[in-house]
Amino acid sequence: MTMKHIVAGIVAHVDAGKTTLSEALLYQSGALRQLGRVDNGDAFLDSDDLEKQRGITIFSHQASLQHGDLDLTLLDTPGHVDFASQTEQVLSVLDYAILVVSATDGVQGYTRTLWRLLAHYHVPTFIFINKMDAPTADKDRVLAQLKDVFSEGCIAFGDASATEDIAMQNETVLEQFLDTGELADATIQHMIQRREVFPCYFGAALKLTGVDDFLTGLDHWTQAPTYPATFGAKVFKISHDDKGERLTWLRLTGGKLANKAVILDEQKVNQLRVYNGTKFTIKPAITAGEVCAIPNLTDTHSGQGLGAADDAPQPEIQPVLTYTLDPRGHDIHDCLRILRELEDEDPQLHVAWSSQLQEIRVQIMGAVQLEILQQLLRDRFDLAVGFGEGSILYKETITQPVEGVGHFEPLRHYAEVHLLLQPAPRGSGLTFAADCSLEILGKNWQHQVLSNLGAKEHLGVLTGAPLTDVKMTLVTGRASIVHSVGGDFREATWRAVRQGLMMLQRQGNCQLLEPWYRFRLEVGQDQVGRAMNDIQRMSGTFDTSAEPATVAGMTTLTGTAPVAEMQDYSQTVLAYTHGQGQLECLVDGYRPCHDTEAVVAAADYDPVGDLDNTPGSVFCAHGAGYPVQWTDVPEMAHVAYAYSPEELANISY
Repeated sequence: MTMKHIVAGIVAHVDAGKTTLSEALLYQSGALRQLGRVDNGDAFLDSDDLEKQRGITIFSHQASLQHGDLDLTLLDTPGHVDFASQTEQVLSVLDYAILVVSATDGVQGYTRTLWRLLAHYHVPTFIFINKMDAPTADKDRVLAQLKDVFSEGCIAFGDASATEDIAMQNETVLEQFLDTGELADATIQHMIQRREVFPCYFGAALKLTGVDDFLTGLDHWTQAPTYPATFGAKVFKISHDDKGERLTWLRLTGGKLANKAVILDEQKVNQLRVYNGTKFTIKPAITAGEVCAIPNLTDTHSGQGLGAADDAPQPEIQPVLTYTLDPRGHDIHDCLRILRELEDEDPQLHVAWSSQLQEIRVQIMGAVQLEILQQLLRDRFDLAVGFGEGSILYKETITQPVEGVGHFEPLRHYAEVHLLLQPAPRGSGLTFAADCSLEILGKNWQHQVLSNLGAKEHLGVLTGAPLTDVKMTLVTGRASIVHSVGGDFREATWRAVRQGLMMLQRQGNCQLLEPWYRFRLEVGQDQVGRAMNDIQRMSGTFDTSAEPATVAGMTTLTGTAPVAEMQDYSQTVLAYTHGQGQLECLVDGYRPCHDTEAVVAAADYDPVGDLDNTPGSVFCAHGAGYPVQWTDVPEMAHVAYAYSPEELANISY
């Protein structure tokens, strides 16, 4: 009988016991002869020196095990919120996820973030409630919390009422159950795949309790996907091995991939490695569903689709802090080259180089990631560098629609572009569209406009922060049969964006956004007043849906606050609670800035003086091109506006 091949990722809040469960699964299945421990530094999947020193998972790792008819590829992921982008990279290639929840801590802040990501990527999920051997562990309490916070479909498999509870999650299935008194296994498997049911198992991974039952559950209740015959693959990770070879990690979503096959831009596959921990097997070919690493491919990146596979969507997890590198005597260009290599492995690092300032900036999630980055640079590259004080990554958006115009007409060149800029839903980023007749602007020119809109990072005009949550639509324009070339439309398109933003700024319709934390603050009862005053002073707000909870003399407050105000507050909490208090913060997206005037003044950004993002246009007269200020472009435009001011005011968005 052919074994069922499944790829599952294991995710958890830090210290829930995720890597311990991974070790237990490998040991119980016979894949490991000796049970490793995180605190001993000998865990099979925490193989990196940094991970051994820190006692946490920093990078994703692969292992394989067999149990019954199940052939499982296990992808272990980081548990600390600062490395959430590493975890998110893996989610798009999973058949199932294993979410580990601590029985003593229950659903924690980052557990909620993971649940949201699993829902976003539509990953069917099994839940293992760990540390049930602890004196404070309470099965009923944790299960009730899972149902309340996550879904009523979180059901303890093995309980007497499990079948009836499963049936209750779908009306059609419930009718079948009431008619027959039973549920087919295939029905339950389909409900798990549709994320209607989330099987819950209880145990203590360190003592191997409940691990066999969990493996049996994975074997019984998972279904292997069916794959198309056409080749497709998704890249989910870039790394470098101990010899410095660049590895592209991918999962086949269809067809077959053989050694020496041409895979990307005429590049040949020179080796197919299937890893198990740090060791790998070289295979002549891999088939759909399998995971492998290919050495020395270039121009691959995490989230990339190959063959028939689509690119993964933009990551949900984005960094909110930026730090300036202090090279401490090292050559700045060597530092840049090395950081580019690390950015290749973690795209969310966002390394930015200013040739004008001769300065490198990196974007990260938090203090732990910054510490790891410094240690990684020192240990792996012998680069002892520092970083300046962190600053906030602001973004900008718009609050009203506008029609921006860009005109580019130096001698023997010609292009005019009109773009409708509209506010878009929060978190949607930038989207591009065309609503322009081909009789007005040919297909090739329209393609040039849309391609150039996506070819650069557009900046706002308040502080020069990245623009977000805007829909840009090509509505009209003009080309010259004789003089227009592709580069002309690049210039006209980018100028149209900036000209529209400048018009909105003059109207007061540009908006600065800043990242906010969702916080969970635990302090003594006698310190609640101090804590509430602090939060209010930081422009934070409290959750009104629930009263502060007090357990064993400690009160928990929850709410939201600007990252700019709260990022250093944990040290203050430790000081006034004498080490007893605890602050947990998770990025909760971007919201309007709480002190826009101060931030704009401090940035002192000149949008007209930003020559790489000019809002002005170039017109031609008497055989020569000449610049025109953005304020004068509307009256000089060659093409009539697509929208009148009244029509713009009535656009729904």
